[in-house]
Amino acid sequence: MNEQNPNPETQNLKQAWFVVGILTLAYVSSFIDRQILSLLVKPIKRDLNISDTQISLLMGLSFALFYTFLGIPIARLADTQNRKKIIAWGIGLWSVMTALCGITKNFNQLFLARMGVGIGESALSPSAYSMIADLFPKNKLAAANSVYNMGIFIGSGMAFLLGGLVVKSVTTQGVWHLPIVGDVFPWQAVFFAVGLPGLLIVFIISLFKEPVRKSVGQRKVSLSETFKFLLKEWRVYLTLNLGMAFVTMVNYATAAWVPTFFDRTYGWGAGKAGIIFGAVVMVFSTIGLWFGGKLADYYTQKGEVLGRIKACILLITGFFATCWIFPIMPTGEAAAIALVPVAFFSSSMFGAGTAAILEVTPSQMRGMASALYLFFANLIGLTFGPLMVAILTDKVFHDEKAIRFSLLFVMLGGLILSLLFMVLSQKPYLKMDKKSGDL
Repeated sequence: MNEQNPNPETQNLKQAWFVVGILTLAYVSSFIDRQILSLLVKPIKRDLNISDTQISLLMGLSFALFYTFLGIPIARLADTQNRKKIIAWGIGLWSVMTALCGITKNFNQLFLARMGVGIGESALSPSAYSMIADLFPKNKLAAANSVYNMGIFIGSGMAFLLGGLVVKSVTTQGVWHLPIVGDVFPWQAVFFAVGLPGLLIVFIISLFKEPVRKSVGQRKVSLSETFKFLLKEWRVYLTLNLGMAFVTMVNYATAAWVPTFFDRTYGWGAGKAGIIFGAVVMVFSTIGLWFGGKLADYYTQKGEVLGRIKACILLITGFFATCWIFPIMPTGEAAAIALVPVAFFSSSMFGAGTAAILEVTPSQMRGMASALYLFFANLIGLTFGPLMVAILTDKVFHDEKAIRFSLLFVMLGGLILSLLFMVLSQKPYLKMDKKSGDL
């Protein structure tokens, strides 16, 4: 890309999509690293002697602590510094920390390593969303964000697929001896396999230049001005972010516990469950994201100011209408089929939701607005999604096989709250849209 071009609206779309492709690859890598844990529940519980609740903390809280809170200062850097370099450093860190998970010896060490993964991954999305908003015109922004968000579901699907293929060999008892590293549990070798290849993406990032900011030629905005603007428009940001956060909570809950649900309910084993769940997620969640982005852009092109929110409400309603079916199916095969519409709708609103937030945010503040979105999504989604399922199973039902009911209650409750906040966002968004643009 030519950094001297002052008009990003006329940039070559092929180059813009190339950048989105690389950012999506990075997002895929990040989700493989964070989701692989959900297929290793049984051997980790056995070898580290921990409970469902502790496993949920490794899946959620350990990662979310720094991933959530560091997103804010990193977003400020994304609004003022070279975003490509921020992303490259982040990828390098999370890849190394994922590999370090493979040499941990107890719960506390694994918890700390997962915190390191969260620190690295906090660098990606605020910078990526800011880049994408600078690369595409408004009428293509939801589609571009949808492609980037495909990384969530392609990465998760690949984690389940790859994990499913190797899980039988790494869930055996005993230890393996690896060169340099020494003795490790078999499941720990998986972290080396999924972590270290991420370092190659650091090199791939060098293949494009830092995109031109749409705010070029306009005055810089101070941190205090940014917070003042966000606080002034708190009704829009609070309702939209909570609406997206609760649907994210549902997605993290299902991603964390669906393979275990198939194992405990139908006796499938983590390998079979991972392969089938991974295939469903990769295919149908990707299609859902594409469809949701296109639907939101269609409404926007028709001139509907609330088009993106309208799309979110329709898609979340579809998620709510289908999510309750798979947990109550009598057979694993029926449950797997019932997961198809769940996978489709679970991803479909993310392109529209992120585009709605970016559309009404001045370009000088989009990194911070993205971080605010990620703060809510991950504080609520990552922390409470896996944890609430585990607490219901451990503390309410006192039965591992009751995980189907734990999933059901978390999904229905989360989606009701998501719909409520999306509906509440419409009025303040309509007022704010007239004031959107650069400062």
